[in-house]
Amino acid sequence: MPLDVRLFPCLSDNYGFLVRDAATGAVAAIDTPDAGAILADLEASGWGRLDLILNTHWHPDHTQGNAALKTAMGCEIVGPEEVRRAAPLDRVVRGGDRVSLGDTVLEVSDAPGHTLGHVVYRSAADLQAFVGDVLFVMGCGRLFEGSPEQMWASLQTLAGWPDETVIWCAHEYTLSNARFALSVDDRPEVEARAAGILAMRERGESTVPTTIAAEKAFNPFLRAPDPTTFAALRAAKDAFSG
Repeated sequence: MPLDVRLFPCLSDNYGFLVRDAATGAVAAIDTPDAGAILADLEASGWGRLDLILNTHWHPDHTQGNAALKTAMGCEIVGPEEVRRAAPLDRVVRGGDRVSLGDTVLEVSDAPGHTLGHVVYRSAADLQAFVGDVLFVMGCGRLFEGSPEQMWASLQTLAGWPDETVIWCAHEYTLSNARFALSVDDRPEVEARAAGILAMRERGESTVPTTIAAEKAFNPFLRAPDPTTFAALRAAKDAFSG
């Protein structure tokens, strides 16, 4: 049975996600940027329940709805230990763990760099993954706590997944990312990809999700061959104003 995903905008540029195991009806929220928006979309979905919150990292725009959603829905909150810096957490997970959402098994991988305890969740059977602020469409997260070596290694972990894996990233940063990509990669296919993204945004469409194959083709950070090259690209992006 498939894993159903609902995506909806939250805050200024976050995305919220509701995920349902179609076999059992069990529902999870991936991160909690806005409890009100999540509850509204849960009602619109008709899914009628919220069993789990799956936090990727501790930043408030990913955890600030934890308490309100637990009060409203009685759900279990799952995530890395660092979430306790900002919000309630019931069960700690780390790389190598598995989380069951009904009949769906979500594998947990450590992905430090953006924060030291960042994790990602992947259903290998459904070829879908929820990556928080590690990988974006044509971009990657800032290094608030980790090192370039850690983030490069985390991106390599994701790059090792099957090309068909659908990647649900947590922010709509794609226009800025595309402009930066064009500044460091002048291949015609990158120009075409950037033009397509601009057209999508002008139509008010989300650029999320993406795929591992697309990011291998167009994302300068996923294409970086080593940590040194990655560090230089990340520093250039941090200073980029185009």
